[in-house]
Amino acid sequence: MPELSESQFRKTIEGGSLSGLYVLYGEEKYLVSQWADRLSQKAAGKSFLDFNLQVFAGDVPAESLADAMQALPFMAERKCVRVRDLTLDGRSPSELKKLTQAFEEVSDSTVCVCSFVSTSPPFRSDKKWKTLYDCFSQHGACTSFPRRKPQELERLLIQRAAKYDCILDRGAAARIVSYVGEDLSSLFNELEKVCAFTGSGPVALSAIDALVTRNLEARVYDLSRHLLAGRYAKAYETLDLLLSQNEEPVGILAVLSGTYLDLYRVRCALQSGEGVLEPANHFDYKRKEFRLKNAERDMRGLSTGQLRESLQVLLQTDLALKGARTAARIVLEEAIAKLLVIASGEVHA
Repeated sequence: MPELSESQFRKTIEGGSLSGLYVLYGEEKYLVSQWADRLSQKAAGKSFLDFNLQVFAGDVPAESLADAMQALPFMAERKCVRVRDLTLDGRSPSELKKLTQAFEEVSDSTVCVCSFVSTSPPFRSDKKWKTLYDCFSQHGACTSFPRRKPQELERLLIQRAAKYDCILDRGAAARIVSYVGEDLSSLFNELEKVCAFTGSGPVALSAIDALVTRNLEARVYDLSRHLLAGRYAKAYETLDLLLSQNEEPVGILAVLSGTYLDLYRVRCALQSGEGVLEPANHFDYKRKEFRLKNAERDMRGLSTGQLRESLQVLLQTDLALKGARTAARIVLEEAIAKLLVIASGEVHA
């Protein structure tokens, strides 16, 4: 059976005609997990679930898996064999062959659901995995769940909010995505907190600002906004919060450097007569194009010389952190001071 698109997979599941082997994988782990659970429950049925649902994980022996594939269901038409995050590490060629045969020989009364949530198998690059994927695609239905684009994530949040009797407009949904990132599970968890606080009706932006836990990128972006605006107290307050939450100084610096690189790349693109999204043609901004639009807005107060000088400060800070001769906190605080001075216009190239 060829690879199924998400829509084809959903039609198959909702239609009720289940085949022997399903393989679910992809970057959107939440959907992989949700659909694997739903498919497993449907295949096993509600009656005698303890007998008709067998679950394996990781380095399951090929013999155990083969036995499960051939075992008969208990007082039902079919049963389900669930395989979570299968691993191939340490398996000999003969073990891999037995494992492949087990997936090739799923009995007519068995539905096997193989899902990858905690791992991302290198189906295309690793020889062992490629062999297994060829088996999956020839004898089963493979479906990949890629990351959602921000606009789709916003739509999903709006739909989920409606189930809680809450009204989430597009702007509010976009703010949650900007704070949390693209992980759907984290987005839904944060939305649940906001909706529980709201109760029903429109979701206020103030509730989102107060309740949603921001990821590192969003919090460091706040830091950069304070730096660019010359807000000394807010900048040090944000840095202190990041460090108190045990964020690694190297990680903070990496995200901050990325923000300034965005500013510089957009400035260079515009000075060359190109559009604001031109850097996306040369650097990896897949599903992150909004960073370039943010940069266009944020860079207006800084000259090209100031941006270059800021990047030089960040480079020197990176070297200082890696040298580890001074406490990381002091190194970062000194960098913040220098960036604030540059943004103020007191010193620039």
